[in-house]
Amino acid sequence: MHKFKNDLLLEALRGNSLSRPPVWIMRQAGRYLPGYRSLREKYSFFERCENPELSTEITLQPVEEIGVDAAIIFSDILVVPRAMGMEVQLVPQRGPVIPNPIRTENDLKMLSVPDVKDRLHFVFEALRLTKETLNGKVPLIGFAGAPWTLFCYMVQGEGSKTFEVARSFLYQYPQLAHKVLEMIARTTITYLREQIKAGADCIQLFDSWSSVLSPDMFERVSLYYNQRIIEALSEDCPVILFAKGAWFGLEKMCDTGAVALGLDWNIRPETAREMTGNKMTLQGNMDPAKLLTPIPEIKREVTKMIEAFGVENYIVNLGHGILSNTPVDHARAFVDAVKAYHS
Repeated sequence: MHKFKNDLLLEALRGNSLSRPPVWIMRQAGRYLPGYRSLREKYSFFERCENPELSTEITLQPVEEIGVDAAIIFSDILVVPRAMGMEVQLVPQRGPVIPNPIRTENDLKMLSVPDVKDRLHFVFEALRLTKETLNGKVPLIGFAGAPWTLFCYMVQGEGSKTFEVARSFLYQYPQLAHKVLEMIARTTITYLREQIKAGADCIQLFDSWSSVLSPDMFERVSLYYNQRIIEALSEDCPVILFAKGAWFGLEKMCDTGAVALGLDWNIRPETAREMTGNKMTLQGNMDPAKLLTPIPEIKREVTKMIEAFGVENYIVNLGHGILSNTPVDHARAFVDAVKAYHS
């Protein structure tokens, strides 16, 4: 059992009573930090991901700069499709691009369930190094993209607001689609197990595109594979499930084995508590754009949000990743407002 100087996050995941909720920020190690921007000038994105020393340095920046209660390893959900045999490019102003997406059965020949220790060793090395450097200061979060979200990129070939190509593929070629989803799920289970062995204290599963599915398909595709992954890990490590935009599935998500559910800003705290029967730790859900408002306003919003969710079974976070144009002192004010909160 690790001893932490600050273990608020793990205590909240266990459902223990706290004087204030823990706080961390999705994409907290990223483009809003000057230190990250200077490294971006020198190294490509995947160079930053694949160099354990750089990844560690980036992971630690927000812990030191803004004082969050947890570190999340610097990596990307698309390292998994790359490990499975797909080419992934990050194109400026366009985001991730997969030049040869899956469109036919023949395209599956390029995919394999990889030996993650070989193909993703750099993530595990970064976790070990980060864990050592943190020296118990705060817990370390590992993560992966959910099978449906990775499938979206692997079939669509790039980011999209609706992922109609991926959705059409799911309906037109259901057997093929489930074959791909199954391969992603198997890879993700072994990948996350190795993250836990390397030092991750908890895991967040990001299902960023579950909102493009109908409630029925959400259950059959998103929920089904997420539950498989969570059940495979839950004895070793607490898992937070963040299915962005899928508020309609909150009730069902309570039964996945996840100990906490992430929320975006499109649901009221009271509604989320009601839908989850007040039995889950909830995480979220401030609109990241609110961090661009004046600092006194940020502090008021944080207090209001904590009062709406309650201190118990709650982790303060944004409803999605921090915006790259967020001033660092505004991100710090968000964290400080949580630390100053007294119930």
